[in-house]
Amino acid sequence: MTSSAAEFAGLDLLPTAVVALDADLVVRYANPAAEDLFATGESALRGQSFLALFAERDDLERSLREATRTHWDYAAQTVSYLRPGREPLLLSCVATGIELRDFALLVELRPIEQQLRLVREERMVIEQQSSRELLRNLAHEIKNPLGGLRGSAQLLERELERPELREYTQVIIQESDRLQALMDRMLAPHRAPKVEALGIHEVLERVRSLVRGEFGIEIGRDYDPSLPDLSADREQLIQSVLNIARNAAQAGAKKIEFRTRAIRQPTILRQRYRLALELQVVDDGPGVPDEIRDRIFNPLVSGRQGGTGLGLSLAQTFVQYHQGVIEFESRPGRTLFRILLPLS
Repeated sequence: MTSSAAEFAGLDLLPTAVVALDADLVVRYANPAAEDLFATGESALRGQSFLALFAERDDLERSLREATRTHWDYAAQTVSYLRPGREPLLLSCVATGIELRDFALLVELRPIEQQLRLVREERMVIEQQSSRELLRNLAHEIKNPLGGLRGSAQLLERELERPELREYTQVIIQESDRLQALMDRMLAPHRAPKVEALGIHEVLERVRSLVRGEFGIEIGRDYDPSLPDLSADREQLIQSVLNIARNAAQAGAKKIEFRTRAIRQPTILRQRYRLALELQVVDDGPGVPDEIRDRIFNPLVSGRQGGTGLGLSLAQTFVQYHQGVIEFESRPGRTLFRILLPLS
């Protein structure tokens, strides 16, 4: 281990890119996240001028010198990393002056798009937790009078002499049963996962057969056969993927495809993992309506007439139980839901 690696070994597991600079603003250390960001190894970065990597060299140098002198943090939201042959990458930059042998600055770099994604994920998790708690309380309050309503309708039906009137009591009973099932679904996510080792492709093949039987839609497959097993709740994963695929079919999609890939060093809900599963569900449906894009994972939000709006909310809840997240991008003719799950 080099001296710089020994000094900063604790930074190797951070999900954000961190580099250490000397007094001449030359890179002397880069953690693995920085290697990923700059698409090069630490040995290649070490010895490079930090300023030469960016478009805003003069302004950046003044700010870094100030951070070195005062030991205050410096933050910038528009630092442009110059990538050969590609568009510049906008980064947020936070520099802190340090006094450690040959080092003068620690600089943290984060793609602004990634930062916005993390903010969206955190906001979504908070909103979902609040919505789920509200709905659980509401469901508990509704279940008791609902049972009384159904029981009263059954008693009334026995007293009715005219058979044609029983049609109305049956409507009450059937609608009570439907609402009871809806309340049960609102309360269902409270169960913790029953974890076991399983292959994701077993889950997907089960969902394919269910969707094919219900809608008659063929689902294409693009699987990565090298994926390892994951520790997960089989039924919760099946339900999560099924809800996404069923939504696509109900929205009018004619083609659905499942894709699996392994991704390295991902950041999921501010936690960095060595390896994760990326499961994509792609369809050719009309897309997610603009007016519900920001609320699509909230309970009771649906873009379909007659929909309960619980399918995607439950899917997100189950995936979050596995330290994962569901993201999506959509336009007319192509909607992609992406499930990210950490792998051991």
